[in-house]
Amino acid sequence: MLKTATFLLTVGLAASTAFAHHGRASYTTDIISLDATVTEFRFVNPHVQIYFDITNEDGEIEQWQGELTAPNKLARGGWTKNTQQPGDQIRITGRAGRNEGHSVAINEIIMPDGQAIPLWEVLDAPTR
Repeated sequence: MLKTATFLLTVGLAASTAFAHHGRASYTTDIISLDATVTEFRFVNPHVQIYFDITNEDGEIEQWQGELTAPNKLARGGWTKNTQQPGDQIRITGRAGRNEGHSVAINEIIMPDGQAIPLWEVLDAPTR
C-alpha cells in the first residue's frame, strides 16, 4: 500500500511540474501587437526565443523578448536557425508578459511581405 501511495504521489508531482512548465500563467490574456526589429534569434530548446527592439510611444527604443514553441515543431514547418535574422522588420502578436517587463508569448509573426505565420500550430513557414 505504501509503495502504491508513493508511486501515485510521485506521478502526481511530476505531472503538475510538467503542466506548470507548459502553462501560460506568466503571461496575461491581453493580446498585444508590436512592430519590431529582430536583434537576435535563438533556435534552441526548450523554446525558440526572439529578441527584438521596438520604438515606444515616447520615441525611445525598448528591448523585448518573445517566446515561441519548441524548435522541433517549427522545424517541421520549415523553420531553421536562419529563418529570422537581425535587422528583419516584423510585426509580432501575442500575450503580454505578466511579471516580466517587455516579454511576450508569440502567437503570430507577420513578415515584411505581409505573410502571417502562426507559431503554435505550424503548417507552413518561410525558409531562407
